[in-house]
Amino acid sequence: MPDAADTDRPSFSALKPLIPMALRYRGRIALAIAALLVASAATLALPVAVRRVIDQGFGAEQGDLVNAYFGVLIGVVAVLAVASSARFYLVMTIGERIVADLRKAVFRHLTHLDATFFDTIKSGEIVSRLTADTALVKAAFGASASVALRNLVLFIGAAIMMVATSPMLSAIVLGAIPLIVLPLVLSGRSVRARARAAQDRLADVSAFAAEAVGAARVMQAYGMQDATAGRFGAASEDAFDAAQTATRSRAWLSGAAIFMVSASVVGVLWYGAQLVLAGEMSGGRLSQFILYAIFAASSMGQLSEVYGEVSQAAGAAARLSEWLAIRPKIAAPPVPAPMPEPARGEIVFDDVAFAYPGRAADPVLDGLSFRVAPGETVAIVGPSGAGKTTVLQLVCRFYDPSRGRVLIDGVDIAKADPEAVRERIALVPQEPVVFGVGVDENIRYGRPEASEADIRRAAELAAADGFIAALPQGYATPVGERGVTLSGGQRQRLALARAILKDAPILLLDEATSALDAESERAVQHALETVAKGRTTLVVAHRLATVLKADRILVMEDGRVVEEGTHGALVARGGLYARLARLQFADAAA
Repeated sequence: MPDAADTDRPSFSALKPLIPMALRYRGRIALAIAALLVASAATLALPVAVRRVIDQGFGAEQGDLVNAYFGVLIGVVAVLAVASSARFYLVMTIGERIVADLRKAVFRHLTHLDATFFDTIKSGEIVSRLTADTALVKAAFGASASVALRNLVLFIGAAIMMVATSPMLSAIVLGAIPLIVLPLVLSGRSVRARARAAQDRLADVSAFAAEAVGAARVMQAYGMQDATAGRFGAASEDAFDAAQTATRSRAWLSGAAIFMVSASVVGVLWYGAQLVLAGEMSGGRLSQFILYAIFAASSMGQLSEVYGEVSQAAGAAARLSEWLAIRPKIAAPPVPAPMPEPARGEIVFDDVAFAYPGRAADPVLDGLSFRVAPGETVAIVGPSGAGKTTVLQLVCRFYDPSRGRVLIDGVDIAKADPEAVRERIALVPQEPVVFGVGVDENIRYGRPEASEADIRRAAELAAADGFIAALPQGYATPVGERGVTLSGGQRQRLALARAILKDAPILLLDEATSALDAESERAVQHALETVAKGRTTLVVAHRLATVLKADRILVMEDGRVVEEGTHGALVARGGLYARLARLQFADAAA
């Protein structure tokens, strides 16, 4: 991650990574520049015509000449309108295209980051970065770029024509520009810093809103509507205050630029008026110079406004660039070890130690060693905090152990491509993930090419076909965001069907039946026994009744395996497992 000191002072260099995206559309950019040059040339031609009309006079004998000049002016205005319209369209669509590419690039990059990144960031902040920040970048490469390019070319052209009209007056005007621009550039740093602060506050508001909406039922159940709305209101006010501060800075910057540029032009024009009175310059030439000076001054003023907008975009781009610069800690090595074919499904933990990032003093696993043979069903039980779920996360290579090795089919997975490892695994997490699409799309998630018949078979094996058939649209029924319209047991059965459909050689079940009623649990247990045949199955469970038929049970405590055996053998041993079994089965009997 970039140093914090650097992120507090975003600079325009943050926009550099976007330049290659823009250069993909060189042809469109070339057309936009051509339209810009034509529009600027048409604009700069107007003062010349005005000068000639004034200097020629408005006598009756000059009527035809004046009419001809005004006829030409109409043509110039028409060219200006067409070229300006084309420039606006081309530049704006380039901005939209760049931002679409940027959003895709950032999101694709996020999907490849490891679990550590998502452990430390809120989903609402991610959404804010992909929407609010990219909107600011779009403004920089769209409307702001259009205005900036137009005014930059117009300023340069007006400056050249000012020199051609009156070198002496131009020297005075242009000589004052560095004295005006330097303070504006220096003050721009504070504008960018304030813009960055405003974007950070907006991201905080978005993150809080996403979290609150996702927990709407809990919020209402505990009567926290007003308190939550109050917290959101306070966060919104913080965001407004930050945005107001940034806008105030931009307003002062723009106002100061406009005043200083315009005041310098007025002073020079007064001097020019003295030259006309002294007969050293014609009225038409002074009028031409005035128009070019106005063009230059207005262009400089608008450039100062764009400067503030681009400063905001630089702050947004800096945040997005930070994410794009993050390299995942869990990634394929330069030469990944190949996974053997065909897959056998063997899992080995060899003296594994692990602590979650940022909690090095609190290890979850310490010297964990065990082996799961191909096709074996092994259950992992133990008290909360023993490290059971962590075992499954290491098998999936969401994290790498701090010591020791995790091997699948004899390959140290830290030396393999994570995607190749995960192709061999189907996971049913403790909290089943259901997307806000149709039932069939949820089941097909791990195997997009699956047929309708395959989906139905997986649902039948997961004991989900019955409730799916009762839904209004059957398998096509949308289930709402996070499956909100389904019960916990129904969501868990969809997650099971998804894992079954993937048909991987290793099946990982993390409390896969915890949300099921007794009847559904028996049906799913029977289905799992069928599915587990011929594949390696690792089951994490608190409810011991679900693991009675496992080939082997590993009992974990404090990150180690303290007991191992079948249900009967462990009960007879009278250790930790027997104590857990006595408590659970006694409660069930009661």
